Amino acid sequence: MTTVTTVPEDARPQIGPKLTANRLPKWTPPVVAVASIAVGCGIGAAAGLESHLQWGLLSALLFLLGGYLLSAQVEGRRQAKDRLATSVVWVAFILAVVPLASLTVYTIQQGIGVVNGNFLSHSMKGVIQSGPGGGIYHALLGTLQQVGLATLMAAPVGLLTAVYLVEYGRGRLAKTVTFFVDVMTGVPSIVAGLFILSLWNLALGFNYSGFSGSLALAILMIPVVVRSTEEMLKLVPNELREASYALGVPKWKTILRIVLPTAIGGITTGVMLAVARITGETAPVMMLVFGADYINSNPFDGPQQSLPMYIWQQYSVVNNDFGYARAWGAALVLIAFVMGLNLIARGIARWRSPKAGH
Repeated sequence: MTTVTTVPEDARPQIGPKLTANRLPKWTPPVVAVASIAVGCGIGAAAGLESHLQWGLLSALLFLLGGYLLSAQVEGRRQAKDRLATSVVWVAFILAVVPLASLTVYTIQQGIGVVNGNFLSHSMKGVIQSGPGGGIYHALLGTLQQVGLATLMAAPVGLLTAVYLVEYGRGRLAKTVTFFVDVMTGVPSIVAGLFILSLWNLALGFNYSGFSGSLALAILMIPVVVRSTEEMLKLVPNELREASYALGVPKWKTILRIVLPTAIGGITTGVMLAVARITGETAPVMMLVFGADYINSNPFDGPQQSLPMYIWQQYSVVNNDFGYARAWGAALVLIAFVMGLNLIARGIARWRSPKAGH
């Protein structure tokens, strides 16, 4: 008969480190954050630091240091390093969001009192720069036409270029196209304006017009569309292409019916982001569109106004409270326009996502 001897758990030998350790409560990070802010503001006030930005940076450093030391004392160094990395990510996120939120709130405070029906439906014709009245209708119309023309030119070129690079691009030509797309991505807007000015206006003899500005904006927009579309096309599984080829579908039809519809959400988002990128450009508009204080609904003939240039003109007049107010109002409309484009892009991307079943 076999006798089984039971060894007490406390007497068993320990093999390797413990798999469980002490853990800080879930409310620890918020408490450490509040304490760090209080201590950081106190130190900043005692040291005579006038900038609240310095107070914030000091509080962030205290939050990182305090969280790491507390976690190392209770949970161990390994868990403390993990918490430190997480805290760094949160601090970086806050440092990125706070300026954007502050800018948005300040613009709303400064411009909300000006934006009304009269402001959106009138131009600056016959209005004294230093006096009241006037609006942004001519600038808003010019921006919509210039950006619309640039999108009509840049979106198809960028889309077809991306399709070539992903589906057909091989050899030196593809590498050359990729190289020039990368170069164009970093081209300053003033260079694009100078190129169109030299070629379109000076060499070919065309006058200032909204279309001239659209050509420069299209140059700035093309590389963004190419890069975003290229990445979206690469995310399409190759199994979809192979299944289509196995059924005898030609490559061009596979791209048109399978690849592009699958990636249409991301492609649309990239195009909208490119539109948002060129909407606020000022340098090409100043050089090529020239600006006007009246309504010009023909973008192919004569100077035309745009929102970025309107903001610069109104704010450039010294000691002009009415101009400052109009500039902030136009800035608020411009931000709302760009935000609307981003919301439309996100809505289309979600609608056309595979999860939505479209």
